[in-house]
Formats: sequence, structure tokens, C-alpha cells
Amino acid sequence: MPNRPYFLWDVPVTDAELRERLRHPDPRIRAQWQGVIMREARYDDVWEYLSLSEIQRDWEYIRRHLGRRRGMWEFLFRHWREHGFLAA
Repeated sequence: MPNRPYFLWDVPVTDAELRERLRHPDPRIRAQWQGVIMREARYDDVWEYLSLSEIQRDWEYIRRHLGRRRGMWEFLFRHWREHGFLAA
């Protein structure tokens, strides 16, 4: 399928469809897709799809979709807060 993000190799979703799903009004549905990106995409590529404010807004829903990557993201957010890059 053309225009499929590399990290969705097993899901028939184009880049445009993914971006549309990230704008869904229900945060639980957005979080499923946000979680896939944060779990499967390379770190640098996450920011092509998500902003830090979007992640913070939906964090309570996203975290359950992160699998083994959850610890990494929690570590990053904790250290960013400790160093003043994120509000406490």
C-alpha cells in the first residue's frame, strides 16, 4: 500500500488516514493511534505525527497502549520535568 508509514507495515492505513485518526474527537480512539506511533516509530519520527502538548493532553489514555516503551516515555517525561523542560 503506497503512503503507508513504515511502522504500520501490518496495518492497511495510509499516512493521511493515520493523521485523520489522530484528530478523532474521542481521546480513547486517538490514544490507540498515538500509542502505536510512540511504541513502533523511531523516536525522531514520533514528532512528525504528535506534539508534546497532544501527548500530555491524552497521556492517561495513551500509556496503556505503549507496551515495553512505556517505561522509556515515563523516564523522558520525568527527566524533562526535573530539568524544567516540562511543567510539573
